[in-house]
Amino acid sequence: MTADELRNMYVSFFRERGHAEIASASLLPENDPTVLFTMAGMHPLVPYLLGERHPSGKRLTDIRKCIRTCDIDEVGDYTHLTFFEMMGNWSLGDYFKEESISMSFEFLTEHLHIPAKRLAVTVFKGDERTAADTETARVWKRLGLTDRQIFYYGREDNWWGPAGQSGPCGPDTEIFYDMGTPACGAECGPACKCGKYVEIWNNVFLQFNQDADGQFSAPEQKNVDTGMGMERVLTILNGKTSVYDTELFIPVMARLGEMISSSQKCIPERDRRIICEHTRAATFILGDPKKITPSNTEQGYILRRLIRRIVRLFKKAGINDNCLCALSTVIIDQYKEAYPELEENRAFITGQLQKEYELFSRTLDEGLKKADQYLDRIGENGVLDGELAFKLYDTFGFPIEFTVELAQERGFSVNLDGFRSKFEEHQSKSRQGSAGKFAGGLADHTLQSARLHTATHLLHAALRKVLGEEVSQRGSNITAERLRFDFSFGRKVTKEELEQVTRLVNDAIEKKIDVIVEEMSPQEAYNSGALGFFSDKYGVKVSVYTIPGYSREICGGPHAGNTGEPGRFKILKEEASSAGVRRIKGVIDINM
Repeated sequence: MTADELRNMYVSFFRERGHAEIASASLLPENDPTVLFTMAGMHPLVPYLLGERHPSGKRLTDIRKCIRTCDIDEVGDYTHLTFFEMMGNWSLGDYFKEESISMSFEFLTEHLHIPAKRLAVTVFKGDERTAADTETARVWKRLGLTDRQIFYYGREDNWWGPAGQSGPCGPDTEIFYDMGTPACGAECGPACKCGKYVEIWNNVFLQFNQDADGQFSAPEQKNVDTGMGMERVLTILNGKTSVYDTELFIPVMARLGEMISSSQKCIPERDRRIICEHTRAATFILGDPKKITPSNTEQGYILRRLIRRIVRLFKKAGINDNCLCALSTVIIDQYKEAYPELEENRAFITGQLQKEYELFSRTLDEGLKKADQYLDRIGENGVLDGELAFKLYDTFGFPIEFTVELAQERGFSVNLDGFRSKFEEHQSKSRQGSAGKFAGGLADHTLQSARLHTATHLLHAALRKVLGEEVSQRGSNITAERLRFDFSFGRKVTKEELEQVTRLVNDAIEKKIDVIVEEMSPQEAYNSGALGFFSDKYGVKVSVYTIPGYSREICGGPHAGNTGEPGRFKILKEEASSAGVRRIKGVIDINM
């Protein structure tokens, strides 16, 4: 089975069962401040999981681009990836456990023809806070799974959320494929890391709401959020043991092989996989409509880390020319029909890869020599001093993870506490780019965050009026405390311009204008003059929020009902985010 066939089969299956197909969102989530990238299908759907009406209905499905770096050290094995495609389906207050599990089982066994005997599932076993999920276990048994195929695990393995201190949460049931290898022991099961079981699908049942004190209550609507890893399923369906043996990686792995042959160097298979996987991830990040560029913070930090890891492995293999663009071109050509934004942003992708390669390669060789000197002087404790690790970062641009890898290759470790202390002392920069999280969560979708969301629309409109219509949104992050708005602009905004922008926002707030929401097709939204980033590939309906006389944007919400609700707006800071992108941080105060 090909990747296109699997994508089409999945979406068709759920469309036939009343699900509306929605477009794959940006890799930068608009509605979830807890993550830097879209890590799962639910992130762009946060407002709707909290009860807001989705314009396409209560049943949804899609194939979604995702980035996860929590398993980055596992990349290069058989299954772990930083970029992957998540096939998902959702119920927003419609069906629940019985129908969700039944549809998953039907798709796997009757449409993909995976033998039921090769499946294993996990169920929440319960604890002192929450009863066991016996309903889910009963459904699996009714479908024919035996007791030997059903495993019961605790909160760490079979519970989702809340993302922050409070919010929707509940048990999940994970579906695994038994690779057919012998069990590693009497206790071997899906939670075991021996490789016998590979997770392919997860059905999350959001049946509780947790408050700040950790107490559970019933939410206004119960939701189902599922996700199936496309690459892993494709691997299984084609009788492979590694994702790198599928059509998704064969072309780029072959191109890399040609490069290595010409260099007459030997490079380990794992390094080859890392190069190709990270190139794919970097290509998709750069190809996103919001055009993230390499930097030392947040999403840009992750992107820079991926690229610099590739460059180091190139150097290790004796490849001294910039082959990143050649590999990326293979990725673009392979995915451009499924994800047209890659073709649209081809020049930007290759330009940024070329720029980052040249920037890093100039100092890499010298930095590696200095790192070797530091590592040669490590004492009996086998730990690289944190201040030396910081020098490699500050002088040669080595991400700390990069230095950790160099140390581990020689059997050493790094004093990370010492590095962080020096980092904060000299740089005062956030390391959220590597931690991958902001404070907040689903619970941040409060009245205050809704007000800030509306203020963001007013800010965008004001910036376009003061600075020109070439200004466009590049990203935003909203918590209950503040808004952060990134926009395209080639220079620092002057104090006078910021004052004018602030006045325009507060003028709209003082007028107490009702916020109007309409549902329409993407083309109708475009024709009506609405601004926004989204794919019109599927022809789904979207929500358009209008502040008459000021703003008209496609958005998922949540929003205030009236511009008078936010209170006074204040800009705290304006700064550069990346090349050609500026950032504004602001707050509102209803008492101002």
